[in-house]
Amino acid sequence: MEELIKRAAQDLANSSYAIALTGAGMSTESGIPDFRGPSGIWTKNPDAERRAYRSYEFFMENPKGWWVERVTGPNIFGDLAGYSPNAGHIAIGDLEKYGILKTVITQNIDGLHEKGGTKNLLEYHGCALKLRCVSCLSRMRREEIDLELLLKEDRLPPVCSVCGGVIKTDTVGFGEPIPEDVAEKSLEEAWKCDLMLICGTSAVVYPFANLPRIARQKKANYEIYIDPSEGKRPTGKTTVIEINAEPTPLTQEGISDYLIQGRIGEILPKIAAEVMRIRQI
Repeated sequence: MEELIKRAAQDLANSSYAIALTGAGMSTESGIPDFRGPSGIWTKNPDAERRAYRSYEFFMENPKGWWVERVTGPNIFGDLAGYSPNAGHIAIGDLEKYGILKTVITQNIDGLHEKGGTKNLLEYHGCALKLRCVSCLSRMRREEIDLELLLKEDRLPPVCSVCGGVIKTDTVGFGEPIPEDVAEKSLEEAWKCDLMLICGTSAVVYPFANLPRIARQKKANYEIYIDPSEGKRPTGKTTVIEINAEPTPLTQEGISDYLIQGRIGEILPKIAAEVMRIRQI
């Protein structure tokens, strides 16, 4: 493993545009349960999973009823604000701080990357600590809107102060499109990176799982995602590095160049420290 850690650090140090993709494996090391693992939220509560599959459709049909359920019902995630970033989040924040990582794209909805110092963050499936206007995509912190007061005054659903559109939680439900701004920026980042560091994702949830394939194969259509007048073209092969507890389809299909198998919170700080040594930061 130590040789792979040194190899990853050297690859990162030599990169010109490295990005990171992260998934539930990072959050579980902070104590946040996943959905389908042995102690997952849906494993323990299958009814919650069934409701989740219906949630976005219900919102579109009856946003007021959807919000009444949200405000009066239990929060299946618990108090996410009470969790802290682990050493892996901090290492990723440090790699961005010193210019090694340009962007982090995460599946996680817990806000821990932001707490860990990451600034240039794309929350692919949204954030449970935020709300989003479904019309103009304006986002705000949950505490900026008094949902309890709106319930009491029979003024649910909340509406956007920018455009008057209906507001929902920022988290992306089943059947809900990935917000356009995040989807387009993620594709652009995957297209132009020369190194992708993948941490703690099983790579089976789409369209997120397409991003490593786009990065590796450079098959993104730049006429759609990038203004061709800028003269940008895909250049060379992207190095794809996995850090995961177990092999994934990316490992098995040869999408990743190599897998560092183990705990992210132990491996990432070692990689970050070695990168700093190589770059003399």
